[in-house]
Amino acid sequence: MNSKLALVSRILLGLTMLVFGLNKLFNFLPEPEGSPAEAVAFFEALIATGYMIKLVALCQVIGGLLLILGKWVPFVIVFLAPITVNILCFHLFLDLSKSMMPALIVTILHLILIYKYKSSFSGLFQ
Repeated sequence: MNSKLALVSRILLGLTMLVFGLNKLFNFLPEPEGSPAEAVAFFEALIATGYMIKLVALCQVIGGLLLILGKWVPFVIVFLAPITVNILCFHLFLDLSKSMMPALIVTILHLILIYKYKSSFSGLFQ
């Protein structure tokens, strides 16, 4: 695999996770208009717990920073995998709209990194 592609993927995924994680904490990006009621209800439920949206945000921020810095990348790939899967599933099942493209991009970036670091995961499949 091209190491430049992996580097760009790592930085882009890191920046994406960092920005959207910080947005969950500080709400600086405009809310998407016209979201389906199910999507809105999902986020309202996460916020209503008092901790879940903050936990997801902190995981995104920490994972994003580690990816940008290039630290513990194989660990971060596994650490962020549930978030990436949830981003994709959220858009597939609750908000299939124009925002599907960023979800696909995040998923593709994550898959590129999984492929690049596949040798790091060989012990998981023994």
